[in-house]
Amino acid sequence: MIKHVVMWEFKDQAAGNTKEENIELAAEKLCSLKDLVEQIKFLEVGKNINQSGAAYELVLITEFESSADLDQYQIHPEHEKVKTFIGEVAAKRVLVDYEK
Repeated sequence: MIKHVVMWEFKDQAAGNTKEENIELAAEKLCSLKDLVEQIKFLEVGKNINQSGAAYELVLITEFESSADLDQYQIHPEHEKVKTFIGEVAAKRVLVDYEK
């Protein structure tokens, strides 16, 4: 099992939306991937509630059966659409992939 965890910070204003609007849109788009990408075995999206300056604003946690499945997810057209949107509105991204 492979866990794929990504966290983002968002721009104050981007794509004609406020930061809060873009966080909500990104969360919705990410959640939609569960029904669109068969390789995803588990998907969870969370909006930050921690007020620490070290906290990121949105997190994606996904699980895949194998590294090959994660690779297929990375190039899936629906994932590419979401990635393009988030790339426009996010200011910073960090990630970790690990075997569980």
